[in-house]
Amino acid sequence: MKRLFAAMVIDARLQFRNGFYYAAAFVAVILAFLLRWVPTRDLAYLLPALVLSNLLINTFYFIGGLVLLEKGEGTLEAQVVTPLRSSEYLASKVITLTLLSLAESLFIVVVAYGTGFNAPALIAGVALSAAPYCLYGFLVVVRYDSINEYLFPSILYTFLLPLPLLNYFGVLESRLYYLHPFQAPLVILQAAFEPVEFWQVVYGVLYSGLWIGLLYKLSERAFKRFVIAREGVR
Repeated sequence: MKRLFAAMVIDARLQFRNGFYYAAAFVAVILAFLLRWVPTRDLAYLLPALVLSNLLINTFYFIGGLVLLEKGEGTLEAQVVTPLRSSEYLASKVITLTLLSLAESLFIVVVAYGTGFNAPALIAGVALSAAPYCLYGFLVVVRYDSINEYLFPSILYTFLLPLPLLNYFGVLESRLYYLHPFQAPLVILQAAFEPVEFWQVVYGVLYSGLWIGLLYKLSERAFKRFVIAREGVR
């Protein structure tokens, strides 16, 4: 637990030093005040999709930036010879970026919509979205050593992530979207602003948890393959 807390402090400092908090704050302020012009009735419908989409930057791309920074400074490879476990390294990234995403999302919603929403559902929806975004982002970025190598493929890797929004907005409706990993947290985010059926809440929590567990295991394997094993060869 002490190692995890120490890693979180280091990650928070790294994020602050490299302007991640400033970027998140800038986006939050701009979005929040632009959304104040949207009628409340429309906001209740729009916000779940907007929050889910906006989280992609704070999670997928921010963890990509962190890992590439650590690779460039040589600190990622140095993790191999420290007591910090790969599970703690990943947990630190996920927790700190999830907290940042939660602060940004709450600010946007409160300023634009007010306090008339289901706060536990919003918090749960953000957490259940941010964690898999982070882990998926790590799975993608750990294979690359520079921003030039990573940037274009990252766009391709995120191309299918917003698919549930097609169903949400009625563009292309299908029950098959419930197999998509980000349909589940979208349902929980929707519950923050309007009633949803109980089975949808259960599905949202359990299916999100299943994907978080799977991505966490895959991320641990990727860490061993692309960091520990590669460092051992040198």
